[in-house]
Amino acid sequence: MSLAIFDLDNTLIAGDSDYLWGEYLVEQGVVDGDHYRSENERYYREYKQGALNIMEFLAFSLKPLSEHSLDQLHAWRAAFVAQKIRPILLPKAFELLQRHRQAGDVLLIITATNRFVTEPIAELLGVEHLLATEPEMRRGRYTGRVAGTPCFQAGKVRRLQQWLDETGHDLAGSTFYSDSHNDLPLLERVEHPVAVDADPVLARVAEQRGWPHISLRQP
Repeated sequence: MSLAIFDLDNTLIAGDSDYLWGEYLVEQGVVDGDHYRSENERYYREYKQGALNIMEFLAFSLKPLSEHSLDQLHAWRAAFVAQKIRPILLPKAFELLQRHRQAGDVLLIITATNRFVTEPIAELLGVEHLLATEPEMRRGRYTGRVAGTPCFQAGKVRRLQQWLDETGHDLAGSTFYSDSHNDLPLLERVEHPVAVDADPVLARVAEQRGWPHISLRQP
């Protein structure tokens, strides 16, 4: 069985769940609207530019998790998935996932967005295995801090290697789908890197290296 690995945001879904979660919190009045929206947009720009300070961003994005009960957070998350995520699911993404299932591949989503946000999205997509940035939890509440290595840039490679060591899988015959140049460290590690609706930097690299570049959005 080969691994079929997928980035999530702007790859399997037509948007960024981390950014959209921030927008949802603003719309619900959970956070200080103008300031939070401005910072959320700044971090998203920095991510797209490849200049994001991941620990600074996580201190910002995980803080709201620490300020509310799990019951309240789960209620907000369910509404968020219904309102913000379901409308950006991609039929062609489901088709791609199904092709890999039928081929007998092991499906894995690997994402920088935290597990609280992404776990129900992976379930919607029917993907059992998820590697995501892990929010720290103590005594039944989130602390606002990250646990372990953030699943971002080279951190994705480290987190994947840990998972391979734990599960006994390997990268023989592996494929990785991503839209972002932030994922170049992992794209360079798999046997079959695939750019998906790629950003300009990744599109240029894919062309130079002869990597396939597909779209899950266009006919």
